[in-house]
Amino acid sequence: MKKKIVITVIGVFIIGLTIFLVLSNTNSTIEKAIDDAKIEDKKEKPDKKIEKSEPNQKKEIEPEDNVANKVKDLVTGAVQETVQFFTETEAHVVAIGDSLTEGIGDETGTGGYVGMLNNALNSTDENAVEFTKYGKRGRRSDQLLEKLKDPEVKASISDADIVLITIGANDIMKVMKENFTNITSDDFSKARISYEDRLKKIFEKIYSINPRAEVYLLGFYDPFGRYFPQVKELGVIVENWNATGKKITEQYNNATFVPTIDLFDDRNVDLFWKDNFHPNYRGYHRIAERVLEYLHEE
Repeated sequence: MKKKIVITVIGVFIIGLTIFLVLSNTNSTIEKAIDDAKIEDKKEKPDKKIEKSEPNQKKEIEPEDNVANKVKDLVTGAVQETVQFFTETEAHVVAIGDSLTEGIGDETGTGGYVGMLNNALNSTDENAVEFTKYGKRGRRSDQLLEKLKDPEVKASISDADIVLITIGANDIMKVMKENFTNITSDDFSKARISYEDRLKKIFEKIYSINPRAEVYLLGFYDPFGRYFPQVKELGVIVENWNATGKKITEQYNNATFVPTIDLFDDRNVDLFWKDNFHPNYRGYHRIAERVLEYLHEE
């Protein structure tokens, strides 16, 4: 009986979400996210990389609140010590993963949370921190595992002091795609077991390339809770997958899980892009600030 209830609730959620997005004249979050999660037989195109930022470089920004000017807000309080540490120490940060690493949804062109970290940590003339990122929209954990075989990626990781990872959201969307008309909680549970195995292999691969690297796995946020807070089952799925990621990081001395789910609890602030799935500038700003806080704690 419980399983049937879960099926019905998630089915109603999918139908309701589609109707909501159509009536709002927005693109379908589910359809776009599922399209991103399709298996690509062709070879992946090279990822975009980010170079050191130029001091005082300005970007075109949206007028509302001049949000892009608030990158400097990251450099406050305890986080200032993080910036000072990296300013005095040359470091190489490699970011790998999916659309969150790529920065999809950042309407200011800053480059998402990775670009904001780059701007914050290289805010002085020294530019001591080198950033390289390999993020691709729609990438799943199996595809990231394959990407780690790329000689260029391996070379970057071998030289990295810090590796940042965002991966797994498209694994969840793949479950939705393959079981769209008959989805159950068991489908997500089975997929999570496979995700756990691949995630462990990703960590093992990274440490085989560079045993000294500090690896940070960013957790999932819940993009659905804003519109459907009554659908508790989806929130439980996100929490379970986060627990899996945290469990994997705890198996390594130099790995850290960075939670993000609480950053998007504020329903009075618009933190999502027009697709209602990816963060907008404000959402990425919160993620960047959280990452800096965790870098400070190490």
